[in-house]
Amino acid sequence: MLERIYRRRVEPSQIITPELASFMCECSRELGRQVGILVDRKGNIEHVIVGDQHKLLLPDLGPRRAGVGRLRGVRLIHTHVRSEPLTRDDFIDLAKLRLDLVAAIVMTQDGQLGPISIAHLLPPNPENQQWRVLEPVSAHEQQRHQLPEFPELIRALEDEFADQARAARVVDDGKDRAILVQVNIGRITTEEADARLAELKELCRTAGVRVIDVLTQRRPQVDPRYLIGKGKIEELGLRALQADATMLLFDHDLNPAQSRSISEATELKVIDRTMLILDIFAQHAQSRDGKLQVELAQLKYTLPRLHEKDTMMSRLTGGIGGRGPGETKLEINRRRAREKINLLEKEIKQLGKRREQRRSLRTKNEMPVVSIVGYTNAGKSTLLNTLTQGDVLVEDKLFATLDPTSRRLRFPSEREIIITDTVGFIRDLPKDLVAAFRATLEELEQADLLLHVVDAADPAREAHIRAVERILTELKLIEKERLIIFNKCDRLSPEQVIELAAERERSIAISAKDPRSTRPLLVAMERILWADDKLVDAPQLARPEATPPDPTTTSEG
Repeated sequence: MLERIYRRRVEPSQIITPELASFMCECSRELGRQVGILVDRKGNIEHVIVGDQHKLLLPDLGPRRAGVGRLRGVRLIHTHVRSEPLTRDDFIDLAKLRLDLVAAIVMTQDGQLGPISIAHLLPPNPENQQWRVLEPVSAHEQQRHQLPEFPELIRALEDEFADQARAARVVDDGKDRAILVQVNIGRITTEEADARLAELKELCRTAGVRVIDVLTQRRPQVDPRYLIGKGKIEELGLRALQADATMLLFDHDLNPAQSRSISEATELKVIDRTMLILDIFAQHAQSRDGKLQVELAQLKYTLPRLHEKDTMMSRLTGGIGGRGPGETKLEINRRRAREKINLLEKEIKQLGKRREQRRSLRTKNEMPVVSIVGYTNAGKSTLLNTLTQGDVLVEDKLFATLDPTSRRLRFPSEREIIITDTVGFIRDLPKDLVAAFRATLEELEQADLLLHVVDAADPAREAHIRAVERILTELKLIEKERLIIFNKCDRLSPEQVIELAAERERSIAISAKDPRSTRPLLVAMERILWADDKLVDAPQLARPEATPPDPTTTSEG
């Protein structure tokens, strides 16, 4: 009976003939299983599939048809022996395989032909609907149904998909298209969640990733396998297919098992926040130190995530076929990664000794050292350029500068200091990254004064201050002499600036782009660095009518 199905043919303008639908129900009744067919656009039956009572396992249909926005060119029609309409598995097959349509022949309780449920994909739309489900219709009444002629329907859908895909390619300009996934665990507030999401979007902009959709979920605890649960993963995969996304980007860090499970379930590249930050660091590292440190952090992050996708050589059962070299390629890759990590650690250690020698020369000259720290994109490099008339790269991006830059700053009282710009901090800075950049952050240990720069116009400035102080505590630098510099005050009203300065002691409000606003900062630096020197005339330096200092700058190292 199953073989006889191949001999039948469906008119191109029909979804299925009543005779074929009745015969498939007869086969299902005899087997007690679902029976399905894949029909091409000419009406030829390419595959006959037998499943169980609940679902079908479709064969490998090979690569998609060539061309932008085209569908698979086949439609799936199968019986439902339990008198149910289209199921979630049907919709997943429809979206993942980009079928022309999917139809379920609903059998009655006595195994006879019942109504037919039909669904087809929809192009991206404002309602975010992924498919259209038609009202169930009798097999004998298809021509009087609201569904238009089948060939015209498919051509119209493919034209819309192609237009959307071409428009997306023009807008994206070759950038990765990502769906952001934010998982809020526990009692996180709405304001905190919004700030985290805004920061993740800013990281994507810096990395050159185009955000096309956002999925947010609140959970009491993470799912150990998929982080957000299997149902949400299936929904996420369907949304990615509809929006033509190339990757999923999670705000929450994923362990190796979660990353593999999500990638296998969605067949998409899976990136978490740590990997995104590492990629940004790799793009922006310029010096030998920075490149080595970023490569070390990437290798440490990647090593536990190396796995063998091809299980042909895996030792799962032992015995015949299980002896021999096993997963040789995987073990070689892991060993090479460990050897590279050891080599990089030795090179970074040697470079650290050279920096230590340069720092010892500064100590001999008894020249004070001031280090600029703060959250990324708070304006640290801009402040360094303004104080020293330097030319350090300044961009409105996160982690625009990674390599520490030292300059000499001469005060009007003929005193000099070394002022250093360090890598920016961020919430939940990856541990591997902190460990790799520890040699660079050693500059902070030698500092006599830390200038903690804060973006005063950022609504999340208090959270940023706490994040920086947390990292300074981890580095055992929290007891260092510090000044809080509220930057970008030109974006605030005068009243807001006054309130801001009153919030914290030992704080100064400036605009790093305006040299005149840095006078109080220079005065405060002199007071702290040469507190016992009575030659400092702080009131005179702080007078508004005094001309701003004309610092000179020379490269250090």
